[in-house]
Amino acid sequence: MIRRYVEQILSIYNYIDGLVVTDNKGIIEYFVTYRPDINKLKEADVLGKYILDIYPDLSPETSSIMRVLKSGKPVFNESQHLKTYKGQSIYAVNSTLPIVSGEEVIGVVDVSRYLDPEIRRENITLAFKDNHLPKNKDELYSIDDIITDENSMLEIKEKILKVSKTGSSVLVYGVTGTGKELVAQSIHKHSDRCNMPFVSQNCAAIPSTLLESILFGTVKGSYTGAENKKGLFEVAQGGTIFLDEINSMEISVQAKILKAIEEKKIRRVGGLEPIDIDIRIVSAVNEEPRKAIEEGRLREDLFYRLSVVQINIPSLKERKKDIKLLTGYFIDRFNKNMNKGIIGIDEKVEEIFNSYSWPGNVRELKNVIEGAFNLTSGNLIKMRDLPDYIQNKNMHYSGIIEDS
Repeated sequence: MIRRYVEQILSIYNYIDGLVVTDNKGIIEYFVTYRPDINKLKEADVLGKYILDIYPDLSPETSSIMRVLKSGKPVFNESQHLKTYKGQSIYAVNSTLPIVSGEEVIGVVDVSRYLDPEIRRENITLAFKDNHLPKNKDELYSIDDIITDENSMLEIKEKILKVSKTGSSVLVYGVTGTGKELVAQSIHKHSDRCNMPFVSQNCAAIPSTLLESILFGTVKGSYTGAENKKGLFEVAQGGTIFLDEINSMEISVQAKILKAIEEKKIRRVGGLEPIDIDIRIVSAVNEEPRKAIEEGRLREDLFYRLSVVQINIPSLKERKKDIKLLTGYFIDRFNKNMNKGIIGIDEKVEEIFNSYSWPGNVRELKNVIEGAFNLTSGNLIKMRDLPDYIQNKNMHYSGIIEDS
């Protein structure tokens, strides 16, 4: 039964960093991490072990897994600082759900988004408790963090400065890894709302049955375990809410977003009283908006409301001049973070970087360089320091050249 729950969760949560399933005693029956650079535990380290033995700093009261096993009530978007029995610290936002058979809780599923300790601003889905909001605007990106020499990106920086002076809705289009949240944060930081909250939610990370509660809040008793809690629209009051991958949101929830925009009011789930909202909405899609509309993933009327201004971010393969610039930027950054003295990349690496298509865009480039920092033994990054899939691409390109 637990394997079946795992398959269901994985089919719903397509934007998670880690997943743990325990039985009703807190014994780990399933474990996977998609960010081994952050959570270095392996399946063999934890299977069959008690969750509090893996994270000894937690207690039955502070562990969301143990609380859900006891109460049978789900916990959503809870920030946790986890310390493993191996001494590693992990910052995460967790949602923990009971596995129920009849009236009996037989286990829990715990899904995590990790906060990178080196780059904790990047791609963070904020918990919607007031004290987990950014404390000040210095925690957010600005246009100075957009590293570019390309005219297309320089025009985007100029557009950000212009739209930040208004309150109009902005739709950002870019494929995965291009920096959509960087743009959204920059719009907020340069605006008159910069001293008010910036709240971010990836709509693909939460099933539609929960997303409405997270966005609009809940009234106690509206469903089992529900408490009086603000949603992200209330938490963002006076500031900006960023809704990423809004094309993954169920159409029924999109209709409620549209209504909230038109009325400037929301109602909590289970509530009757309208609540006035004063927020700016920045949203993002990871596919061409017209395609999403035609294929029924995005309401056309909502698109018009959200895209008063549209910003299209080019992929990294369309920013060839920026590859060298970004490579140098990430080398400088990881030299500081890892206390190393890497001075650059060798000629073969530069050649493959310029010919590679970078499907993961800037995020992939960053991760490739970070991985190379872990492996290189000299002061230059060489081919042997790159991931196998990129080395194999180089062999493919070499074969084409030799055959021609």
